[in-house]
Amino acid sequence: MVKTYRPLTLREALEIRNQTRTVLLAGGSDLMVRQRVWSGAVPEFSDPVLLIGHLKELQGISLTGNLLQIGAACTLAQIINDPGVPAYLKLPLSQMASPAIRNFASIGGNICNSSPAGDTLPLLYALDAWLTIQSKEAARSVAIADFITGPGQNSLQSDEILSQITVTLPGCSRYSYRKVGARQAMCISKLSFFGLADTLADENDRLIHDIRIAFGAVAPTVIRSPEAEALLKGSRCSQVSQLRENVLASYARLLSPLDDLRSTKKYRRTVALSLLDNFLTKDLQRSCIE
Repeated sequence: MVKTYRPLTLREALEIRNQTRTVLLAGGSDLMVRQRVWSGAVPEFSDPVLLIGHLKELQGISLTGNLLQIGAACTLAQIINDPGVPAYLKLPLSQMASPAIRNFASIGGNICNSSPAGDTLPLLYALDAWLTIQSKEAARSVAIADFITGPGQNSLQSDEILSQITVTLPGCSRYSYRKVGARQAMCISKLSFFGLADTLADENDRLIHDIRIAFGAVAPTVIRSPEAEALLKGSRCSQVSQLRENVLASYARLLSPLDDLRSTKKYRRTVALSLLDNFLTKDLQRSCIE
């Protein structure tokens, strides 16, 4: 028998978290897999389960100017179907799992699972997402890159709940997302790539006004290279070919993939750099002639 709490409000949920050590469950798509029992018996939890996926305070999506706020319990399907959410943010979510799972899997759960292969994470790192973390006594904001501390590890305390994800939406003229897996659906990423760029007209060329590049499942946490992004930002699209080697080298130094059952570190490194090279030479340089 699993002891379960189903609060009516976020305030009540935080009160329970303050008084009792609990396991949070929103959609449960990650949690129930970790807790599975191969015999088919009901999974055993070391602590009582606190259900939060139904809480209205955790489900809203709002867009004010370029500030997007997403409740942590919003399902992937809710985000994909929201007309205010830009296409480049929807793309990685639309390739996660299956339609059935996207109907109950939450974005907050994917963040708090904190897997290096988490499909929402490269996108959220690239967009410099901020997380609102609440306890009974206070609320704090933390950058997602500071929140996730290692594989399956984060700074969420036993009395806290992730309540909201905030993103300042950048301008975007080019974006690319690639999830590399054994098949197109229902698989864990061998690695993933997200790239976004905003270019502006400049005489006969275009300037790279902004650029964000992130990789998942090739290091203990998602990686970005501020050095490489700074090198590209402000340059002309026609100069990308000259900068290409330095950008690839910058990311090559950050890649530290592992050998595991899904893939080899050599494969992950080779494909990651190939995806980056493709983004630089095709997506960015294509901006020069359009």
